[in-house]
Amino acid sequence: MITSQHLPPPHQLRKLMQSLAALDAVYSPEWQYRYYSFDTNWAADEEMGSIRNGSGDDVFALFTSEGCFLKGCSHEYLDDKITPDAFYTGVPEVFQAGLKEPAFSPNRVSFCNWTGVKDSEWKAAIDTATLDPKIFFLLEGLDGDPNTYHAFTSDYYEINTDLEHISAIYRHKPMTIARAKSMNAEIVYEELIESLKQIGYPIEVESSLNDSEVTGKPRGLFSRLFGKD
Repeated sequence: MITSQHLPPPHQLRKLMQSLAALDAVYSPEWQYRYYSFDTNWAADEEMGSIRNGSGDDVFALFTSEGCFLKGCSHEYLDDKITPDAFYTGVPEVFQAGLKEPAFSPNRVSFCNWTGVKDSEWKAAIDTATLDPKIFFLLEGLDGDPNTYHAFTSDYYEINTDLEHISAIYRHKPMTIARAKSMNAEIVYEELIESLKQIGYPIEVESSLNDSEVTGKPRGLFSRLFGKD
């Protein structure tokens, strides 16, 4: 089982979470039902990736030019003997925004890690090895294997998906109308484009679309929902 101590470095994790968010945007067009999301416009010099299962469990990853801050909550495995402050001890100043963000529910925490762009490993105030490994179940999809997401769609969304398309999205192949329709025949491509722009996922400019519609960068959906500037 993957744990927060063994995640890839920030630039790889960011790309992976963008891929997962793009896939969910195709297979689950309604944002509130998505498991994976990503917002490149979270705040100035901040991007945010999230994993939410709708049952009170979540992971938030805050990406900045300095690295990444990651915080997770598995509500069935909250340890009353460990206070939230204990998880946040030693978090560098550059990641303090993650501790103060109401959308991240900082008082509900099962694990917390951070790493700088020049660091060789993920750091934590509490040794990951001392925590119940079950708390990391939301990180299972971050192993970088397209087969994992392929199995996930069958289990979580109860749909059949094409591994070849999933693998292409993992490689950040630009989205096209043809690929999107092949993945989900009912997708509204113009709405998908808006989601992909928020995610920061590459889109192939189609002759039937105005370039500005594809390359524009609107304020992120997460930012609008949580009232961030």
